[in-house]
Amino acid sequence: MDYRITSLKVQTRNPNRISVYLDGEFAFGVSRIVAAWLRVDQILTEEKIASIKDQEAQEAALQKALLLLSYRPRAEAEIRQRLEKAGFETGVIDQVLERLRATGLVQDAGFAREWVENRGAFRPRSHRMLAYELRRKGVTEDAIQQALEETSPDDDLAYQAAVRYARKLAQTETEEFHRRLLAYLGRRGFSYGTAAPIVQRVWRELHQ
Repeated sequence: MDYRITSLKVQTRNPNRISVYLDGEFAFGVSRIVAAWLRVDQILTEEKIASIKDQEAQEAALQKALLLLSYRPRAEAEIRQRLEKAGFETGVIDQVLERLRATGLVQDAGFAREWVENRGAFRPRSHRMLAYELRRKGVTEDAIQQALEETSPDDDLAYQAAVRYARKLAQTETEEFHRRLLAYLGRRGFSYGTAAPIVQRVWRELHQ
């Protein structure tokens, strides 16, 4: 069955959306981007209407994804999860993620690299802890391993973390200093074998 567009009206509550009237009756609303291809007196088949609605769903999902990315970089799995929670269908989400990958806006390797660099700069932690955090974000194993290969070894990361925290312990006695700094490094995923010599080194440097 065919339908004729009899009117295209800007919605009062949302000027970025257009109400589409078919044969004199309201049929559906679309974004301005999707409505740009429509005109009054245009004939729409049922297949074309379904295609327009699919385009509208894709556009809505894309805008939702871009909003999420505007706050901070995100892994592909995280975006998929958020779009699923928002009610978008799997096919629509797949198409949106493909568009984001094509433009480089979503890239697990880049996300993992930035995550690791950020942690190293502000909150150093072990490779094991970094890998755990990235897996929780849904990052692929290949992207995780690549990012970890490009960052500092655990010894260096443990030293960076220890030096920062040691400033808070400068006035403590030897035993308490060692206990608290070891516990701090342990919470950041460093093994005792890695942390213990670092604690000794930082203690010596503070008291030379």
